[in-house]
Amino acid sequence: MSSAVEKVIAGDVRTVARLIRDIDDKIPGVRDVLKALYAHTGKAYVIGITGAPGVGKSTLVDQMVNHYRKQGKSVGVLAVDPTSPFSGGAILGDRIRMQRHSLDDGVFIRSLATRGHFGGLSQSTRSAIDVLDAMGKDYIIVETVGVGQDEVDVVKSAQTTVIMVIPGMGDDIQAIKAGILEVGDIFVINKADREGADKTFNELRQMIDMGHNRYEEGKWKPPILKAEAVFDRGVTELLETIEKHRSHLFSESRGKTVRKKKERVREELAEMIKSRLIQEVLDRLLETGEFDGAVDAVAAGEKDPYTACDDLLLPKLRALK
Repeated sequence: MSSAVEKVIAGDVRTVARLIRDIDDKIPGVRDVLKALYAHTGKAYVIGITGAPGVGKSTLVDQMVNHYRKQGKSVGVLAVDPTSPFSGGAILGDRIRMQRHSLDDGVFIRSLATRGHFGGLSQSTRSAIDVLDAMGKDYIIVETVGVGQDEVDVVKSAQTTVIMVIPGMGDDIQAIKAGILEVGDIFVINKADREGADKTFNELRQMIDMGHNRYEEGKWKPPILKAEAVFDRGVTELLETIEKHRSHLFSESRGKTVRKKKERVREELAEMIKSRLIQEVLDRLLETGEFDGAVDAVAAGEKDPYTACDDLLLPKLRALK
């Protein structure tokens, strides 16, 4: 274990790749490595990129990586993709993403599966962020699957969250105020050369202005940028804005900073406990055959799924008292 920890801290790519794969596959013993690595985290800056499918998230991330590398910064990219219904792995592999960075030692790119996690980010993604942080990456970019409300979860792990939209999304823009608006630190209208870019800009501005009470007393008010990522237009402005938001975060009073960190830790610890409990209980039910027995009973019409769920869980919960 100590050898793996030392290699990760030294930036060994093969060890990091193997560790992240083991995290995703829930290999026994990986938690001990993560425990040892945690003391070496907290230096990387985490950026979340999210938005609906087709808005150009991967193209923008590719350009961001290119700019950061020109600045001499090391970058880690975690692309959270839909889970394959056959293999359980990410449908979109590393090889088809950002190929021009594949031979760059200063860039580490990995696709991760959501594994059906409702928030878009699985526990394995959070752990992978810690690994890249301990590896010494200056920036870690997390690109989420971008399906409906799932983007909201990215803010729990990112320090700056970028929400991407494109002109002509229509009702999708209105849907943003259902929850995504509250977590966006920066909004980017990609493919801004398309007709309707100004209309989209005005709609976003109105929605942000409607929540003006949240931006009083020197609080950060999300700016709206226009970009054409495929042509590398607007990317420099985005990186400059991310740095402004970073400075804003670190210029806040220490009390606020500590409180925000506690809120993030509280959220991550709660998610970790839920994930561990679910896995432990489900594994036990599978080992004893109780789960399969309940499945057979429900399928045969002998029991409804609600009763089956209670019969499986309640005895375990009573045992905890």
